[in-house]
Amino acid sequence: MDNHIQMWRSKFKMTQADLGKKVGVSRQTIISIEKNKYTPSLALGFELALAFGCSIEDLFDYETSND
Repeated sequence: MDNHIQMWRSKFKMTQADLGKKVGVSRQTIISIEKNKYTPSLALGFELALAFGCSIEDLFDYETSND
């Protein structure tokens, strides 16, 4: 799942630490999400969307695999 969190963060001039504090996670968690090393829970996804005033679909691109 790709995400656009870094773009939204830049748009709002927020650091990773600022965003982490706003949604209740560490800076390291935000780094991991931005690098696609960690997929956030649905609840955290909603918190991130609320932090930017956007929808989850604006933050995340979900593609299913046809395995």
